Amino acid sequence: MTYTDITVSRRRFLAFSAVAVAPGVVFAQSTDVPTNGGEISPKDAHALANSGDIFLIDIRRPDEWASTGSGEGAHRLDLRRKDFVTELAALVGDDKSAPVALICARGVRSFRTSVRLRKAGFTNIIDVPEGMLGSNAGPGWIKRKLPLNRS
Repeated sequence: MTYTDITVSRRRFLAFSAVAVAPGVVFAQSTDVPTNGGEISPKDAHALANSGDIFLIDIRRPDEWASTGSGEGAHRLDLRRKDFVTELAALVGDDKSAPVALICARGVRSFRTSVRLRKAGFTNIIDVPEGMLGSNAGPGWIKRKLPLNRS
C-alpha cells in the first residue's frame, strides 16, 4: 500500500507510521488538530507545531525558559506581558481562528489563558494540560523526552 496523494492542511495533520505486521500489511495513524479548542498531548503538540499545523506558544516566564528550555517548535511569549494578546495576534497574522496551542509548566496557566483568549475573540485555542513538567493529565513534555530548545 502506498500513500501518494496525502494533503496536509493547516487544520489537519496526517502522520503516517508504518508498522510491518506481516509482509505488505501497513497501519495508518492520524493526528487531528482540534478545530474548536480542546486539548492535545505534548507529543501531538510537538508534531503539529513542527509541521506548521498549529502555533505552539510557551507562555511561561523567561526564568522558566532558561531553567528547562522550551519545547522544540514553540514560540516564547510571556503571558504577563501587557501586550500579550496583541503580540499573539501578530504572531498568527491577525487570524484569530488559527489553531494556537498553549503550554505552561503544569497546565494551570495554559487553561486560564485559554479562557482569556477566547474572550478576546480567538476561536481555536488548544490546551496542552500536561505542560512542560507534568500534571494529573500526564508526565509532561520533559519526562516524555521530547526535544527542547535551550537557546
